[in-house]
Order: sequence, then C-alpha cells, then structure tokens
Amino acid sequence: MEKENQTSVSEFLLLGFSSWPEQQAHLFALFLCLYLTGLFGNLLILLAISSDHRLHTPMYFFLANLSFVDLCLPSATVPKILLNTQTQTQSISYPGCLAQMYFCMMFANMDNFLLTVMAYDRYVAICHPLYYSTIMTQHLCASLVTAPWVIAILNPLLHTLMITRLHFCSNNVIHHFFCDINSLLPLSCSDTSLNQVVVLAVVGLIFVVPSGCILASYSLIISAVMKIPSAQGKCKAFSTCGSHLALVILFYGAITGVYMSPSSNHSTEKDSAASVIFMVAAPMLNPFIYSLRNNELKGALKKALGQSKIFSR
Repeated sequence: MEKENQTSVSEFLLLGFSSWPEQQAHLFALFLCLYLTGLFGNLLILLAISSDHRLHTPMYFFLANLSFVDLCLPSATVPKILLNTQTQTQSISYPGCLAQMYFCMMFANMDNFLLTVMAYDRYVAICHPLYYSTIMTQHLCASLVTAPWVIAILNPLLHTLMITRLHFCSNNVIHHFFCDINSLLPLSCSDTSLNQVVVLAVVGLIFVVPSGCILASYSLIISAVMKIPSAQGKCKAFSTCGSHLALVILFYGAITGVYMSPSSNHSTEKDSAASVIFMVAAPMLNPFIYSLRNNELKGALKKALGQSKIFSR
C-alpha cells in the first residue's frame, strides 16, 4: 500500500483574498481589467514586432519572447481566480493544482531568464556598440532563448514529480490565490526536507545567479555611460535600458518579498499581494513600459493596425 499513491486529498482550497468577502466584486473587476489589459497589450507588441521587418533585431526578438511569456504567466492563474470569484468557490483539483504550480514556475523562470538575457543585450549595445552585430548573431540569440526554455521546462518538472511522492492528509487549505510550492509543502504529512533543500538550491541557481548577472551588466553599463562626455549622450544611453531596468526592479522586488523571506512568513496576504505584482501586474505593465517612449514600436504598431483596418474592409 505504501508504494501506491498515498494522496488522500482530491482538491485544495485557495483562500487567496477570501478574508475580504465584501471586496470580491472589486477584486474580480481588478483582476479582469489587469488580465485583459496585459493580454491586449502584449498581443499588440507581438503584432507590431512580427509585422515590421525593421524590428527583427535582437532587442525586439527578446522583447517578443518576453511578451509571449507575459501572455502565459497570468493565464496560469487569473482565469481560475475569476472563475472561483464568480462562482463563489475556492476549490482546485489536485491535478489542477500541480499543473498550475508547474506552469507558474515555468513562466516565472522564463521571465527571469529573459530579463537577464535582455540585460546582456543592453550591455553589448552600450559597452560594445561597434561589435554589436558581430556578437549578437542570430545563432547566439536563438541559443540565449532556447537554453532558458529548456531549463524553465525541466526545473518545475523536477519539483512537480517530487511533490507527487508526498502524502497529503486532511489539511488542504492554501492561503494563497494560486498553488505555490511554498504553500503546498507545509500541507504535506510526509517529510519535505528534501523538497525544501531542492527549492533553496534552485532559488540560488535560478534567481540569485541571473540577478547577479543583471547587476554586473548594469554596473558595466553605468561605468561606460559615465565616460560619455555629453549629457545628451548619457541620457540617450540610459534611455535605451530604462524600460528594462524598471521591469527588473518590479520583478525582483516582488520575488524577494515572497521567496527570500522566512518560511514562517509564507502564505500570507502580504505574499499574495507581492505575487500579484510579478505574476499579474508586471506582465500587464510590460507593453506600456516598453512602448510609451519607443517611437519605433509605436510606428510599427500604427502601421500594423492601419493594415488590419484596410484588410478588414
């Protein structure tokens, strides 16, 4: 019997923001607005980049991948939030919970990797502008995206398979709005020490190392920009990476608040609020941060929308 699947829990309860029952309608409207805005904005960025050959450059190639990930990341959680809020239920099936955890981890990891790759791209563009086209070849760009995708797919698969071996008893209450691994492990009746060690090790490799690479890239970028004699040249150089830096601060700030805090503080409303920032708000803000001051992207978008109107007639 012990070799069989010992899971006795068939579903989990996502409490999320259930402590605010009078605010459920407002939360539904908020999540729906954020989700649709992010969905529409990221689709527009993909449309603009794919339709204009002038944007087929490394920077926009990475941005297109980021927009695709930012389409998928909130899609792993928000539809379930909206459904549960609308039906006034809090349940999610055991397989559904594991699937949600897997896809949330996969797309969050990929978001993290892409921000690191884009930091390297900005480093090459600012610190080695004469060699940019030589360094950032199509082969390198493809490798910088393919390798992270492989890691992002395999890493959550490891955690998911390890969780399937755990025994869950009567406690099935998750004090979060989605199935997060730090919320699931405390519910298990089994020994989760190995799972926790693997989680800590992966956090070090998946988040600390890339964040260190981003810091190193921006240290070199700032050093190079400060050597530019004219103030106008400095502003122009900083403007090319300002949008990316804003997303980095938003993403890593929220990640730090959730996963770098003591385990006793997990699964709280504070964690839920921080998770909303990097899983829902950041993907929604991406199109605005990158397009509002980007004339090339705005021009391509106007051109693409203009062609769409012509074909629709």
